[in-house]
Amino acid sequence: MSDSSRIDKWLWSVRVFKTRSLATEACRKGHVLINGLPAKASHIVKPGEIIKVRKTPIYRSYMVLAPAENRVGAKDVDKLMLDITPPEELALLQTNKDLQWITRERGTGRPTKKERRDMEDFLDF
Repeated sequence: MSDSSRIDKWLWSVRVFKTRSLATEACRKGHVLINGLPAKASHIVKPGEIIKVRKTPIYRSYMVLAPAENRVGAKDVDKLMLDITPPEELALLQTNKDLQWITRERGTGRPTKKERRDMEDFLDF
């Protein structure tokens, strides 16, 4: 392990993103915040920094414990970062996952008038 690392490389190293180019793209789009400010891909990661990553529909929060240059195994990720995502965000993620069944299957066409009314009645609570 090195004593410094770029944010895009660190996010790839700790398995937040599958590829480094995806991490770089997220930084470019403003989906990565460091201490509340948008981060460039070249930002040097320091221990103790709070990193927020927009993974639809929530922001995942991580605390940097150590920089990393190379991709580490899944068992070693907890030595480099601490997941501090608030429980409210995780609850929102679970709610979103529970509502997945409401979507229509591809190829089933438009809902009929009766199906649409049933969906509206269900969603109105």
